[in-house]
Amino acid sequence: MTILIIILGIIALPFIIAIFTKKEYTITRTIVIDKPKREVFNYLTFQKNQDYYNKWVMRDPNMKKTFTGTDGSVGSIYAWDSKDKGAGAGEQELKKIQIGERIDYEIRFERPFKAITPAYFITEDAGENQTKVQWYFINQMNIVCLFINFEKVLGTDMGTSLINLKTILENPTNN
Repeated sequence: MTILIIILGIIALPFIIAIFTKKEYTITRTIVIDKPKREVFNYLTFQKNQDYYNKWVMRDPNMKKTFTGTDGSVGSIYAWDSKDKGAGAGEQELKKIQIGERIDYEIRFERPFKAITPAYFITEDAGENQTKVQWYFINQMNIVCLFINFEKVLGTDMGTSLINLKTILENPTNN
């Protein structure tokens, strides 16, 4: 009987912990790019440009990609399918555009885990010919979040992607 209680306690522990943890987390990364806001915003609007700066997209050069709708327009969808476990499979839909200010996406992951995650970019003037880009990634807590530090993992990759974006936009002839 004691062994059964211990086993049930071990099984129940993650669920009990989940009750007392936050239900949602937001990861944010920011960078300043030495280009006018309009140019930076327009580049971010097109999902195909992720091929050049997004670390997750760049992870697997053999990734199968499909685009539906008009890229850069609300409703356009970028889907990916990779054999690389880190890239996985899913799709990203452009949900809302506030011209020059904000781009909202819904990311629907299929692999390595199922999840629906809102994400968005905000662009702001940061000085003459400078743009502050803020990238937000919002996710619901689930049992996996208790064992993986998503702030560190995703935040690091978001930071790398923003550095790639800065490099591309500030040095377009080097790409």
